Amino acid sequence: MPSTPFDMDRWQARLDELRAAHHVPGAALAVLAGGTIHELASGVLHQGTGVEVTTDSVFLVGSLAKPYTATLVMQLADSGALDLDAPVVSVLPEFATPDPRATEKITVRQLLSHTGGVTNDFAHDSGRGDDCLAKYVEAARDVPLDCPPGTAFSYGSLGYVVLGRIIEVLTGKTWDQALKDMLFTPLGLEHSMTLPEEALRFRAAMGHLGGEPAPAWDLMPRSAGPYGRVIVSAGDVARFARMHLDGGLAPDGTRVLSAGAVAAMQRREVDSPDKWSMSADAWGLGWTLHDWNGVFGFGHDGNAVSQYSYLRVVPHAGVAVVLLANGGSFTHLYDDLVRELLAELAGAELPPLFAPPADPPEVDMTRLVGTYRRAGVITTISQDDDGRARIRYEFVDGLKDISPPLEAALVPVSPTVFAFAGPYGDHLPVVFSTLADGTPCVYVGMRATPRAA
Repeated sequence: MPSTPFDMDRWQARLDELRAAHHVPGAALAVLAGGTIHELASGVLHQGTGVEVTTDSVFLVGSLAKPYTATLVMQLADSGALDLDAPVVSVLPEFATPDPRATEKITVRQLLSHTGGVTNDFAHDSGRGDDCLAKYVEAARDVPLDCPPGTAFSYGSLGYVVLGRIIEVLTGKTWDQALKDMLFTPLGLEHSMTLPEEALRFRAAMGHLGGEPAPAWDLMPRSAGPYGRVIVSAGDVARFARMHLDGGLAPDGTRVLSAGAVAAMQRREVDSPDKWSMSADAWGLGWTLHDWNGVFGFGHDGNAVSQYSYLRVVPHAGVAVVLLANGGSFTHLYDDLVRELLAELAGAELPPLFAPPADPPEVDMTRLVGTYRRAGVITTISQDDDGRARIRYEFVDGLKDISPPLEAALVPVSPTVFAFAGPYGDHLPVVFSTLADGTPCVYVGMRATPRAA
């Protein structure tokens, strides 16, 4: 626990200062320290209207939804209704992939830990009805795997829709209603919801691109909920994290999750070849896992239409930090502010932001050059006439209209890790690895893409 009381005035001033310095329109911060949740806000929700961020404002937090869905799955495992190591088809017979043998092998645990081989790039709009997850799972039967199940970590949102559908089948409720009944209500999360129309009751953040309000508030279909849409205040995220810190207990002592399930979610399932995109050293069941020079932490990141979320939890100190932002140089705000908070409150030293070294090493590209392919994506690694490495990342087939191909120079960081300049002035990692069966692969955005040629 921190040795000194949390200084609200000091941290409010620091939030205001760093938010302005990094051109973030608005941000909300919640810090659990000393057993108390402290909530702060800064800036505006929408630069067009000038409405200010308040501590009860809600943000669209993208993939931070995944730990919520994972917690529901663990509640079902607690009740005996679900075996994490059983094949998905044993509880959801309609689940399938184009590979029948692989379909029979994929387990609930593998979907939770992103080791089932399913893709991240199937953004299927199955409508707004209560049957949207069922329709999504039906449509996903024809989507090829990124890699064979159990052979690698590969970040995959499709698996979390499947988990959401399992929740619906076992509870008899929509995923949205199950989340309300099983988590939001027992934890007293009054500023947490899943549907855009519910957010209209509150002061809601708008994402910003290039300093201007984004053209749309939310581009995701309803079926994205289990992997990408909870709408929450920073304080409510901290309350959710506190339940995990308190061994599964709600503030009133109600048991929401068993202590064993809480511990299992934080237990290492797989190492992360890409340790930079979410600063994760490994993955548990729904959580990113972090090793900050011997200090253990867990959490998750998320983004949706230029709204961004960060949750970092340090169990030994009883500390959780939640930062929500709506544009600007959000990663630099996180790096400065959360770094200072965790160092002071928990003795945790965050790694520096990913960037190439000033003096890049010489790397023999011979074994890395080639074409890597998964469903909808081709990644081509080449060398120009001067021997410099390049990447071309292209959506193809049914995904070809998502965005133009990305082409960039690669700067070596190590023999297997390279950097390229991202769209917000940051550097993004490209990581070369192998699947468990020996197939070479490349990671871009934490997705494993096997080598094809």
